[in-house]
Formats: sequence, structure tokens, C-alpha cells
Amino acid sequence: MTQLLENISLAISGLRANKMRALLTMLGIIIGIGSVIGIVMVGDSMTNMMTSSLQEVGANNIQISIQQKASETGMSYSVQIDEEDLISNDMIDQFMTSYGDVVDAVSASETMGSGRVEDGRKYANVSISGVNNGYQAANHLTMLEGRFIDDRDTKGIKNVAVVSDKLVNNMFAPGESPLGQEVKVYLGKDIYTFTIIGVYEYKQDALTSMMGAMASDQDLSTGLYIPITTQWKLTNATEGFSYITILTKQGTDSRALANQFEDYFNRFYQRNTDFGVMAISLDSIIDQYTSMMGTIQIAIAVIAAISLLVGGIGVMNIMLVSVTERTREIGTRKALGAKNSAIRMQFIVESVIICLIGGLIGIVVGMSLGYAGAALLKFPARPSLQAILIAVGFSMAIGVFFGYYPANKAAKLDPIEALRYE
Repeated sequence: MTQLLENISLAISGLRANKMRALLTMLGIIIGIGSVIGIVMVGDSMTNMMTSSLQEVGANNIQISIQQKASETGMSYSVQIDEEDLISNDMIDQFMTSYGDVVDAVSASETMGSGRVEDGRKYANVSISGVNNGYQAANHLTMLEGRFIDDRDTKGIKNVAVVSDKLVNNMFAPGESPLGQEVKVYLGKDIYTFTIIGVYEYKQDALTSMMGAMASDQDLSTGLYIPITTQWKLTNATEGFSYITILTKQGTDSRALANQFEDYFNRFYQRNTDFGVMAISLDSIIDQYTSMMGTIQIAIAVIAAISLLVGGIGVMNIMLVSVTERTREIGTRKALGAKNSAIRMQFIVESVIICLIGGLIGIVVGMSLGYAGAALLKFPARPSLQAILIAVGFSMAIGVFFGYYPANKAAKLDPIEALRYE
């Protein structure tokens, strides 16, 4: 233990005597470890933000979508979707009758387009969607005033709308209630008038947060929801849905239910030669996204880690120079009875100290880069303890690996020849 402490003291003294050379030697280690930690931090922050955003939507959601069937010949061709190919309201009603014990709601929506609500100089950008009464539960919308669209609105094909509190803040005076008031929506060359029946709380997800970094808050559009039947009437659209979202009850296995729901809806498409239904749980999408991001992180980190190899070669090179410079010192120590193992350990410890200090500086640099990158992308940064521990261990391993050859060379020097060295 005493010898180890002595070797550490000698190594630190040697670094202090050649500060610039030591810093340049550490540079490759600093860049390599800093790059790896920075990449891992940004990747982890992005993954956590996106997965939490998807989980807020609902990890127990199941997407049911229309898919074109493969032809018997295996050739790919495009087929136009007709009204009879879409998921109808009758299908949804029958489904809820069969699976009401495991399903909370079925959300169906169609995008009408992006427009603007205007009143003199006041305006708000909106994305107009026709929805059914299950949309609120499946998308976890929190109502602040009034109510959401219900069966009476859809069956009555009413010109009513649910807007966000962001739109209300832009369009109405403080304290003024928007309920019952009419808003004019400009969509291209068309102008539509809707009566506000409810206000929901506007929340930014990961995507809109990123967009917010590039645009002003007022430029970002918010959802304006109208009954789906009203949208069909206003746009003369085909009645039916190309996809729906099913919100299963808490505690159910969404992946297993996805297979059951797919089989159920495909019963309606047995005689349809062109289209069928595919179901996928959001839980499995989250797993796929996490796996994909992990693979990308590893690939980029491996590329960044190549600089660690370059840094290790630099350490070996400087240690060889150090052995040459201290040949007489080595000869003196061996003449005084120092064992080969003691000489070897002295240079290995010095190499490890160089790499360890470079690794610690690299951790600071990497965390700084990680926080800066996450801040630019508007993601909350979170340092990875695992990556930091691996970086420290890896830097020490590099010190041992690339320091062993120079240390072994020093240990094998002939003491007489070493003392004669000029």
C-alpha cells in the first residue's frame, strides 16, 4: 500500500513538472469520454421525453388501422379506399357491446385541416379535427370549462366546438367566459362558424416543445374539436374511419388484447379482398422506439469511442518517451535493489493516473455538452450514472492496457546499461 501511494505521488509530481505535455496526452481521452457521455446524455434525455410523452397519451392505447391486403400474386398495387372499406360507427357500437368490460373508450377522429380563428387583430392558429365522444378519454384531455362533445352533438350534427385555454387567452378578454360564444374559423377560402361548448387545458408534448424552440408560442396551432358528423357534412367527406384508438381499462394486457381486437374487426373484412385491419398497442411502440434509440446511441457512441483508441496510443507514446528520459533513474533504482515488478508498477500507475485525470475532465466536458445539447432540443437533461462509471472504468483500463508495454520495457532494462545512458 505504501509503495502504491509512493507511485501515485511520483506520477502526480511528474505530471506537474510537464503540465502541457500531460494535458496534450490526455486530450484524446478527454474528447473520447466527453463525446460518449454527451451523446448518451442527449440520447437518454430524448428517449425519456418521447416515451413519457407517449405514455401520457396512454401506454394502454391500441391503434386499429385499415391496411391493404397482399395480393395473391405478391405484386404491390394501390387500391382506392371506399366508404364500405372504412370502420363505421356501427362497427364501433358492436365492438363496445362485446368488449365494454375491458374497454373504457373508443376514439375516432379525422383531421379537417389547419386554419385560423380571427377577430380583428386577435387571432389563434388552430388544427381542426372532427372527433367522437371517446376522443377526450383516449387522449387524456382535461376540461376546464363546459363539456366535451357527446352523442347529442354527433347525432344532431351540431356546429359546436371545444377549444383550448390557449385560444381563449388569445381571443377573449381576461375574465370573459367563452362558453356560448361564436368563433369564425378561416380554413383556406372557407369560413365556418362554431359555438364554443367547452374549454380544455392545452399541453405541449415533446414534438410541440421542439417546434416551440423554432417558433413563437402564438404561431403553434392548438386543437379545435368539432363533432365528426359535422366535419363529414361540411367537407362532404366519406363517412367512416381509416383508424381508431381504443383505450383499454387499467390492469389489462394491451398487447394480448390487441390481437383479440384485430381478429374481431377482421371479421367485418372477411369478404373484402382489398383491405383488412391491423392492431398495435402503444406499449409495444414505446418498446420499439426505446430499442431503436438505444441502438442508435450505441452506434454513435462506438464511433466517438474511436478517439479513445487514439488517446490510448498517445498515452503509450508519451510513456515510451518518459521511459527514455528516465533511463538513468531506472538504472539507479534497480542498482539499489528495486524489483522489476516495482519499476513496472511505477509506470503503470503513472499511465493510469494520466488516463484517470483525463477521464474525469472528460466527464465534466461530456456532462456540459449533454446539458447544452438537451437545452437546445428543449429536453430535460439527466446524466447517466452508468455511463459515468463505465467511462471512469474504461479510462483506467486504457491506462493499464497502453501503459503496460512501456512499463514492461522499463522493468526489463539492464541496470548497468541504464546507468551508462546519457
